Amino acid sequence: MGILEVKNVNKRFGGLKALSEVNLSVEENSVHAIIGPNGAGKSTLLNCLVGKLIPDTGSVMFDGQSVLGRNAYEINQMGISRVFQTPEIFGDLTVMENMMIACFAKRDGAFTLQAIGNMMKEKEVVDKAEHMLESMNLADKREMHTASMSRGDKRRMEIAMCLAQEPRLLLLDEPTAGMARADTNNTIDLLKKIKDERDITIAIIEHDMHVVFSLAERITVLAQGTPLVEDTPENIKGHPKVREAYLGETQVAA
Repeated sequence: MGILEVKNVNKRFGGLKALSEVNLSVEENSVHAIIGPNGAGKSTLLNCLVGKLIPDTGSVMFDGQSVLGRNAYEINQMGISRVFQTPEIFGDLTVMENMMIACFAKRDGAFTLQAIGNMMKEKEVVDKAEHMLESMNLADKREMHTASMSRGDKRRMEIAMCLAQEPRLLLLDEPTAGMARADTNNTIDLLKKIKDERDITIAIIEHDMHVVFSLAERITVLAQGTPLVEDTPENIKGHPKVREAYLGETQVAA
């Protein structure tokens, strides 16, 4: 049994069947990719994994506990963090201030102005934030306002903020979308480093096959809300159903 178990999940939006009998098992301390064309149900599935959507039928279990019906703070406290397609950081704050908020949220989860003001004075929070910035090669940008950062740096910043939550499961929703190839490769190297250095499981939704085949140990392919196949990257590349439904010869070769 994996640390994340999805069983017989179905989800409709009116007459549209977004997910149909989805089963997924993600092994602990692995990197598991979920791929498929637009409209395949990837984002719907991800929203079910973090409790944002409740399936019509089926179950989603993390380490033996259901995630269904839990709010974002409860999901976080279970040990699940999510990186969205568009970086969700406070653009009017500095890199250091964003990181301190992430470190503070793990402990208290309170975001009143008074709580944030008190946070800035706590040595424990400051030290942890400094450590996270150092580990992600962002220390030289600590006083920069995040609105002026490059997309690659913003993505690295958001991943760092998620890691400050000390998750056991990191969910990445197209983390390299809109990046230049150099930033994409830097993100791949960063995620490999995170996987090597931390006791963490990573589940990733991604369109870029270079990213998928560079990182994933297992891949689930969705088409029209239904899993086609789950296998190793080597077997996925040559699978006839996958080639026909999604990848295509040119993308596999890449």
